[in-house]
This record gives sequence, structure tokens and C-alpha cells, in this order.
Amino acid sequence: MKIEGASVFVTGGASGLGEATVRALAARGARVAIYDLPRSKGAELEKELGPAARFLAGDVTDEGQVNDALDAAIAAFGPLRGLVNCAGIGSASRTVGKDAEPFRLDVFRRTIEVNLIGTFNVIRLAAAVMQNNPPAASGERGIIVNTASVAAFEGQIGQAAYAATKAAVAGMTLPMARELARFGIRCVAIAPGTFQTAMVGQIPQDIQDSLGKQVPFPQRLGQPREFAQLVQNIFELPMLNGETIRLDGAIRMGPQ
Repeated sequence: MKIEGASVFVTGGASGLGEATVRALAARGARVAIYDLPRSKGAELEKELGPAARFLAGDVTDEGQVNDALDAAIAAFGPLRGLVNCAGIGSASRTVGKDAEPFRLDVFRRTIEVNLIGTFNVIRLAAAVMQNNPPAASGERGIIVNTASVAAFEGQIGQAAYAATKAAVAGMTLPMARELARFGIRCVAIAPGTFQTAMVGQIPQDIQDSLGKQVPFPQRLGQPREFAQLVQNIFELPMLNGETIRLDGAIRMGPQ
């Protein structure tokens, strides 16, 4: 997929991994729709990036809002060629806490709703649009990149809900790649390790330093620009399809 001139839709695009992806793609000549919540800094990012970006406010779990945003992105930038799903939330709670209280079911449901159902909602609606694109010379019509996590494979204590969602994102990537192949649409997932995002930034610095030292090499937290670099590589490498790629410095998370 040629990045220059491509129209790309990035969920969770106003912060963290999504923001880094928006910046990297725009710098390479893509036209990027930043899809994020109204309270995000998407408008500021659009203003900074200028004509290369458009902020579209909405919730990934809302079918109508996603459809409206996709329509607006296509009207502004032309046929949708890329989707990068970065929207997500974290939740940390034991199945049965130290006070003997069970995990709140509403928190579990909300984590599933945003991280899994929200991701799938955007994929299904974007793929329905991409299938009608004129094919490139290679026959490719689109590329979908999802965000899983190393928690999908080594979820830690307190990550039952989060790990379940990320394991599901990884698990659905290959079946969707096989199904969408008939349209010339690729589907790939990235499973980041511990990255320097706003979520991690809320952790005390000494704990952040400790997390970084757990990474075999390089012995530090991942940088969002490195995630964005991998997104670009996926776009440009047509044989890469149906895979979940760990981006983690060879870390294997312990129980806690």
C-alpha cells in the first residue's frame, strides 16, 4: 500500500500510539482522519497538522457515529485505503479482590465493549467501504491494522478483562484476513509491550523505570513512534497479512 496520497482512518488518533501513527502517516504524505472522543485533543492535532488531517469526533462503539465519520473522511480525502485501530481503555482489577469483593461486571463489560466490540465495529464498517475501492496494480484495496497487546499472551494479575480483549483482537485477525482476502484487503495486528503512553505516564516514575528494566533489549519502555514505524512497514509490505506481530523488546511478562 502506497502511503503517500492514501486516505487513512485512525481510531484513538488523538493520543498515544494513535497520535504517533497519525503524525507519521501525515509526514509520509497520507491524508489522515483522526477519530477520537469529543473531549480528546483531536482538534488541536488537526490544527497543528493542517490539511493533511481532519478530526472527527465519535465513539468506536456507536455504529451511527462511526458511519458518519467514515463518510466525512471519504468526502474530505477520497476512497478509504487504510484503517488503524488504536482506540482502547485499560482496566486493572482482580477477579476477587483482597477485600473479597468480586470484579465489577460493569467494568468488565465496558472493557469488552470498547476494546473488542468497538474495534470490530469499525473494522466491519470500514471493510464494507474498502471493498468497493478500485484495486491498485497489485489488486490491493485496503489495509487494516489492529492493536493487540502482549497481555494477550502473558496477561498479568488484575488484567483478566484487558487481556481477554487483546487476545480476542489477536485471535480475530487471521480469520478476518482470510475472509477479506477476496476483496484485496489485508488485516494485521500489532501486540505492543510496555510503551510510554499516557496510561503508563500515570504510573510513578520509579515503577516506569522498573518496567523498562524488565525489557531484555532495548532496556527501556517502547516509544509510540516505534509503533508508528511498524504501522508504516505493514502498509508497505503486501505479503504481510493475517499476522499478530509482537513489538516488545523480547519481554515476556511475569505474573505481576
